[in-house]
Amino acid sequence: MRARLFIVFLVPLTCIMLALGGAYAVSVSRTIGQEFTNQQLGDLSYFLTSTRHALRANNPAIVESEMVRYAELYGADIAAIDRSGEVWAAGRPDMHTLDENVAGKVALALSGRRTQASQGVAPWSFADLVMVEPVFDDGTVIGAVMISASAERPRGEVTSQWIWLVVVAVLLVAILIVVVLRLSNWVLQPMRRVDEAMAAIEHGDMEARIDDDTGPPEMQSMIRVFNQMADEIERVVSRQQEFVLNASHELRNPLGALLLRVEYLATGLDASWEADVEKARDEGQRMSRILDTLLFMAKAEKKDSPFVLVNLVELVRDRVAAWQQIADSRGVKLSVSADASVVSLTDRTAVESAFDAVIDNALKFAPRGTTIEIGAQQGADCAISVRDHGPGIDADDLHRVTDRFWRSPRDQNVPGSGLGLAIATDLLESLGGSLHVAAAQGGGLVVTLHLVAGES
Repeated sequence: MRARLFIVFLVPLTCIMLALGGAYAVSVSRTIGQEFTNQQLGDLSYFLTSTRHALRANNPAIVESEMVRYAELYGADIAAIDRSGEVWAAGRPDMHTLDENVAGKVALALSGRRTQASQGVAPWSFADLVMVEPVFDDGTVIGAVMISASAERPRGEVTSQWIWLVVVAVLLVAILIVVVLRLSNWVLQPMRRVDEAMAAIEHGDMEARIDDDTGPPEMQSMIRVFNQMADEIERVVSRQQEFVLNASHELRNPLGALLLRVEYLATGLDASWEADVEKARDEGQRMSRILDTLLFMAKAEKKDSPFVLVNLVELVRDRVAAWQQIADSRGVKLSVSADASVVSLTDRTAVESAFDAVIDNALKFAPRGTTIEIGAQQGADCAISVRDHGPGIDADDLHRVTDRFWRSPRDQNVPGSGLGLAIATDLLESLGGSLHVAAAQGGGLVVTLHLVAGES
């Protein structure tokens, strides 16, 4: 958006400024060149009169002394040419011969025609000015006067003017950039606030709002609609969370009563009903675990703890110690290999819950006598990996393992609700992280928890 504003405002203004600056540069160059030419023409006119008198009197001394003073004062070459084309009087004593360019102009002047003087526009195109004018006496050409002036002075003036013009142009462009930048900031500030509020809502801050007086009237109208939408989203999400909390809590009591009823009825049944009673008991316990999980997820979504720097190596070792007894009872070894320091800016409780869900999932499927390998590394982000040696997941089903309530058809006999990795995924995403599940070489799964890195 800012790039578009720069193009819309800066490019046309720069083009206009370049056009005006170019026109001014050409005008300055032509003005200085014309002044230089006119000055030489004025001097040439003066010497035409003096040379005419000298040629009539056949006395070069009449004009030569003036030519010498002129050459010394202005540094220009000046000479009077007689009718034969020879130098008759000059401002310098060594001007006895003329080069081909000057000789051609002298021949043209002696034929009664004037030379046309012109200069280029750019400083580097300014050439030394050579002007030759015929000397007439009663309509007859009796000689010519030649002036050759260096263009160094007008060239320097044009160069100086152009340098100042470039400096002014650069300053104007800088000012335009600052103005356009401030203008774009003013235009984009409301959009930036909307973007920040949307990002905050995406990360769970349902109370993020924008002041109604931000930006122009059109933007204020959009902001009011956005705030109303955010209010509605907050209300819907809050009601959803409250429903899950209430439903999970309210269903626990009748479910507990139902399980007690099953146990009571089981005491009056003979052995032929034992298998059915056990199935009813297992299903009831499974329903209880699902309700516990839903209750935990609802509470986790309502959590709004501030982020702090968390040492993930310490966290992993603490949680592994907490799971060690369960792992020992199942004949599974827990092995930790971590960097010296892995620090993340995150919510410790949420990370612990996500890690517990992954460890719980690994312990369910790890065969007795195997090792669950746990690692923690820090690079561009922080990563906690959990690798088990269980049966793994078919490649076609890997993308479904984080779906809620999904369980592999071949693992239906394993206790669980199919919510563990889904909970871990939701928790990590709320922290700005992610969960990655991949098949491990030799069988099993590698589940990696990615978190935002913090300063150690």
